[in-house]
This record gives sequence, structure tokens and C-alpha cells, in this order.
Amino acid sequence: MSTEPETTEEAEPGALGAAAEGDTTPGPGEVTGAGDASSTSVDTDGDVEGEPGSAEALTEEATDKTEDAGAGTEGGAAQLSEAAAELAAQRLERERIERRKAEKRGPIAAGTGLSGTAADLLAAVRAVESGEKPVATAFREPEQAPRGTAPEPARRPRPVSAPAASPSAPAPRTVEAVRAVLTGGGAPDGLAPQVVAALGEGADGQLREDPWQLLRVTGVRPEQADGFARALLGAECGPDDERRGRALTVWLLEQAALAGHTALDAPALTAALSQRAVPDPDEAVQSTLAEGEALVFQDALETTAPVAAPARDDAEESAEEGEERPVRVLVGLERYALAEESLADGLARVMNSAPKDEGSAAGWEQAAASAGRSAAELIRTVAGHGLVLHTGGDASRAEAAALLHAARGLGLRAWAATHTSGGRDLRASGPAGNDLADGPEGGKDTTVVTVADLLSGAEGPGRDADGALDLDLLVVLDAPQLDVETAAVLAESLPDGARLVLSGDPGVLWSAGPGRVFADLLAARVCPQVASRTPDPGPVGELVSGVGIGELNQVEAPGKEVVIVPVRDAGEAVHRAVQLVADSVPRAIGIPAEQTQVITPGHGGAVGTRALNTALKERLNPGPGRFGGFDPGDRIAYSPAPGRTMPGHVVSADTDGLHLDCSGAPVVVPKERVEQSVRLGWALTAHQAVGLRWPAAVVVLPGDAAAALTRPWVYTAFGRAERHLSVVHGVEQALQRAVAEVPQKPRTTRLPALLRAQVPTAG
Repeated sequence: MSTEPETTEEAEPGALGAAAEGDTTPGPGEVTGAGDASSTSVDTDGDVEGEPGSAEALTEEATDKTEDAGAGTEGGAAQLSEAAAELAAQRLERERIERRKAEKRGPIAAGTGLSGTAADLLAAVRAVESGEKPVATAFREPEQAPRGTAPEPARRPRPVSAPAASPSAPAPRTVEAVRAVLTGGGAPDGLAPQVVAALGEGADGQLREDPWQLLRVTGVRPEQADGFARALLGAECGPDDERRGRALTVWLLEQAALAGHTALDAPALTAALSQRAVPDPDEAVQSTLAEGEALVFQDALETTAPVAAPARDDAEESAEEGEERPVRVLVGLERYALAEESLADGLARVMNSAPKDEGSAAGWEQAAASAGRSAAELIRTVAGHGLVLHTGGDASRAEAAALLHAARGLGLRAWAATHTSGGRDLRASGPAGNDLADGPEGGKDTTVVTVADLLSGAEGPGRDADGALDLDLLVVLDAPQLDVETAAVLAESLPDGARLVLSGDPGVLWSAGPGRVFADLLAARVCPQVASRTPDPGPVGELVSGVGIGELNQVEAPGKEVVIVPVRDAGEAVHRAVQLVADSVPRAIGIPAEQTQVITPGHGGAVGTRALNTALKERLNPGPGRFGGFDPGDRIAYSPAPGRTMPGHVVSADTDGLHLDCSGAPVVVPKERVEQSVRLGWALTAHQAVGLRWPAAVVVLPGDAAAALTRPWVYTAFGRAERHLSVVHGVEQALQRAVAEVPQKPRTTRLPALLRAQVPTAG
């Protein structure tokens, strides 16, 4: 392992370096600390910005209480005995709520041949992807980025237009009426469009009746809503107001979703309400449930042995009581509850459906016999099962490529879907030298698309007459990046008899959206799992593999494949990062600056992406920022939707907007949407970079990044490098400690319990 080429002395990973100065904002699920009046905003890439506290404090509380075997049995819920009975009652309650909501606002049109939950989820995803659901900014927080528009289909150079007005769009007089209410309460009148989008027609009346409905607008904080309510209600406003309790309950559940949870333990939720000065948290939760704004569940906890029942004369009664198991009480928002239930139903259907090619066992075996060991195991497993989990590092993509090649050889309609457009290039050869990254004309394989394009119909097999995807096998790469809603739409969109393979590296950071689908499926053990035995090559692969098992090892790097650059402070960290990208790596390693990616823990602070991008632009592509701060040649990160990042560069700008090239796909971003969806992209966060790789990566770890480091973060950041990795190191022993001791923060989800209730556990 080497130091910076020709500049510094050798140092091992984790070598001591003086703590850097500055401020680094961690990504979602990595922020520590608690503060009652702090703010939290979510960027378009899914990283969390703002002061510590808020959703992060709630996350820590929920995590602690989730691990309690007896969590959720106190209060009124303690009298409920059987999880099954409660779940059945909850289903009836949700049906009642649905009927009442339908009477108020009418049915939701899905726009496809699908029906029921799948259609609703697909419509919701499309609405977000297309930008039809705007996201507001917080008071006095202009850097909060609203949601962007849907990505352009690959190789279609059409403009990304602003969303067209819906036929049911609110009249301008409604917006003006809301402006008047906002002004009367001392809130910025610029929030009016977002308020109308959140509350619909009659939003002005709803705000007057319940000022805390302002919390429905993304970015508005409780203290701001309290001030607005005081201005409107005067002496009638108080912390014990029932309306305030309900609004804060929903807001806290939304904040938990931003941190990755699909539900919260009831004790964690009531504790968070107490911190927000709600006098009777239990009553606030009950009121929210009664209004149908949240749902409550009882999920059975896994135990090593049945709970012993007291001795009774009636043997049957004793046996029944002996089967009772402890439960936890969870509270969640309806959209995520329905998504998890829909996902569990869809996966169960996939597992229970007979494959369409049951009679081709000999063909599968022949394909497996000509493949490598790990690829052969994957092919044989997929031949006999509807759902298969495939785990491994970047090198394991070759096994997925071999599976696709084998399936196509058997005449199956086989497709692969990736998290990012850059991940479409599998660059993996099958047993006969068939490179699946090469199409019939030498371009990228047209049967490898992004998940977003597959679901939207921009690319992929299209849908059959029933609205299902027209395919026989779907391999989803980068599976850890699937959030619960996207995964639900995928599962419900598969036709009966189709096979689904979820493939990915379980060591990387989880999805930007709520849920931990891949990790939950691995933990539930309801389907076969195939672990790749193909190691990632070279010194970088050896280093990353060690990080994955909690070891930060010194590796032999004769070609300076791994370099450690100690720094003392924030200024030196920025200077060294720029020097590496612009000079040292191109000169000593032979990798040009445009193929080197800088990765840092957060956007803000002295060594965040903003500071690094400013310095890198000044060195590599100085210019006046002629179009919204950008110049031709600038590297950018385009966020078409929250949690998705498309790296690229600026081509030009004209009256149509900013012209980008994103992994070979031309994209035009209208002028009015540039500020909210495009950033400079020489430096990214690990959450933005997941699913992508570059020939060289420079990972910057300033001294104040220590609290943000976890093993998955380090594993993800280091793993973005293919040939060369430089680590600008100022966190002293915190790096080694994070790798050895700090796992990914747990997320509270219901998927494992739902899956176990439907599918027997695999051996």
C-alpha cells in the first residue's frame, strides 16, 4: 500500500493523522445527536442535510426499542393477545378508511392495465418520477432542492419538460386564497403552491381550521408550524391541542421514513412526541389512528422457544396459550404499510407460480455445465425456483451475465435492470466469451435497462395485455438500492410464471427511500440464496473485501493501486484532493481527471461536496458559470428524482435549457429546473455514488467526518474504485474503529414478518 504518488511517505490504512477542521454533513441514517428544534432537509439524491437531531434522534430511539423483545406490549395494546386477530382487525379498519377516503376524493387512476394496489403504487411512482408531485422548500432554506423530473430514455435527446398542468389542477384563486392565509400567519406566501399541492382544493379553509396542516409541506418544521398556528389562533393555540398532536405524529412518521423506516415502534413514537412537548403522546397517537392518518400493527417477534403457558386442567387451552408469542406494536403511514404488504404478496406469488419452462430442465443443466462454479450454482438454482437472491461484489456481475446468456439461449425473454444508467454496462463475459455488454452492433446490451425506465416503459420489454411486464426472467442488479415502494411495483408487475433474481452486494449502503428490501429478504430466508465465490480482483478488491468483514488490512500495492494521504486540517484535505485528481493520479497512475471520482461523507461543511466541487471546477474547468452556475465541460450530478443520481457533463446551453450527457444519454433540463436538479459532480457522496464505479476514486475523510463513518459507508466509498484508490485521511483511528465496530444502522420494517407469515422459512 502506497502514499500519494511521488509526494508523501508510506502509511497504512487507518494511519494516524491530525484531525481535520471543518464541517461535514453525513448521509441518511448516519447523523448522530439529538436536538428538539433542529432542522432536517432531504436533498434530491437522498442524502440528509441540516443540523443533527430531528429524524436522526427519532431513528436512534426507534432502533433501540426495536431490539427490545417486549417492545410494544405496554399501554392499551397490552390487552391484545393474538397478532393474527389484530392483523385481521386492522385489515377491516383499513378497508373502512379506504371507503371513507374514496368518498372524499374519488378513485385513483393508475393509468395502466394493472389493478388494485399494484396500479396505485405504479401511479404513485410515475407521479414522482415525472415531477407531478412538487416538493417545497423549508422556510429560509433556499438550498433545499425540490424533486426533479423523470430521466430521459436512453439515446432519446428530447427535452425534460416541466410537468404539464393536470386537468384537476387547483384554480389560481385557490392559490391566492392560501397566500392570504399564509401571510396572515406570518409564513412565506411562496409556499402557497406547495400547500395547495399537499392539501388540495379548499386548502385555505383547512389551514384556518387546522394550522398545523402546514407540516404536510415538505421542509416545514414543527417550530415553524407552531408559530404559524399561534399567529392564526391566538389564545386558542396550545401544546395540548389535539390537532397539533395528530400533525406531529404524522410528521414524525414522515421523518422516520426519510431515515429509512417503514414504521416505528409505538414506544419510540410516543417518546418522540414527548420531546416535542405533546402532553399526552398516547392520546395523540390514538387520535391519529382514529382519523385514519396512520395505521397500527402487531407483529410477532421471533423467539428461540415458545412462551411457556401456566399449567391448567384443560390441556387444549394450555396448548393454545403455549403457542402465543410476544409481539411488538408498530405505527406506520398507510403508503408504506400497503407497499410492504403488496411486496410480500407479490413475492409470494412469484415463489408459488410454476415457471413457464418447466420442461426445460435438461437445457438449464447443460447451460450450468458449461459455466463457472459460481455461475453454474446460480443457473441451477434459478432453474428450479421463482425467486432467488444472489450476493457478491462487483465481480459477481459476471455470474448474472452468464445467467442471462443461458436464459436467452433457452429462448426465454430475459432482462436485467440496474439502479443507475452507468451500471447498465455489465462488462462480464459468459462461458463462450459472450460479452453481455455488447449488443448486436457493439453497443450496450439493450436488454439491460434501469429500474426506473423498466417501470415507466421508457425502455424494456413493455407490458402485456394484463399490464404485466412482458418477460420470463428479470435479474435486478444493485438490489440493495430497492426501496419498498419500487420493489412492490416490480413484484406486482411480474407475470405469473416469471422468475425474479435479486442480485447485489449486501455490504453497501441501503436504499435512499424507506425499507431495506434486500436485507429483509436475506434475513427472512424464505427463498434460495446463492453467494458468489468470485473475489473482486487486485489490491483494491482485497482491501474492500477486508472492510466487508470488519477488517482494515494493509494490502500490497506495487503499482500504487491503493494510496493513503494523511492531512492535518480541512484546507489541506481540499488541496490534496484537488492535487490528486488534477495532477498526481494522471501523472503517476495514468488515469485522467475525467475518470477520477471524489467521494466525501456529505454536501455541507469545509470539505463537503460543495466546497470540493468549487475547488475542482476552479482547477479543472474555470468559467463564469454562464448558465445557472454551469459551463460547458463541467462534470455534473443530475437528480431526476429523489434518491437517484445520474453523473454526466455539461454539453451546452440554449433557450431550451441545459444540455447534458449522462452516460451517453442526452438530457435537456429546462432553465427553471436547473437549480433544483443539477449539481457540480466532480465530488459526490457515497449515497450518490452507489451503483457506479470509476477507474479511480479519491475518498476524502476530514477529521470531523469521524461520527459519520460506518462500515457500509467505507465499504461503499472504497468500492467505487476499479483500478486506483486514494484516501485523503484525517480521521486518525476513527476509520479503523468504524470498519471494525460500526455497522449499518438498523431500520424498522415489517417485511420479514409479513414474508414469514406467507412463505415457509427456507433451510
